Amino acid sequence: MTIESAIRLLAGSLILISLTLSQFVGPWWLLLAVFVALNLVQSALSGFCPAEMILKRMGVVVFAKVNTEEARLG
Repeated sequence: MTIESAIRLLAGSLILISLTLSQFVGPWWLLLAVFVALNLVQSALSGFCPAEMILKRMGVVVFAKVNTEEARLG
């Protein structure tokens, strides 16, 4: 899993949790989904991702994606 995949997994999970909590607890939980969405847009535009820094500090081990064409050639 790459760091990008880990971030997508984290963002998707937080949005699903937010939607579930908004249905069963209260509508204010939708603000969590809005926060995650704004972070994703900000990250796409600026290249700065706070979640990436947090995951790295937590020691999340991420494997690099291997380019299959390079692996076949070399």
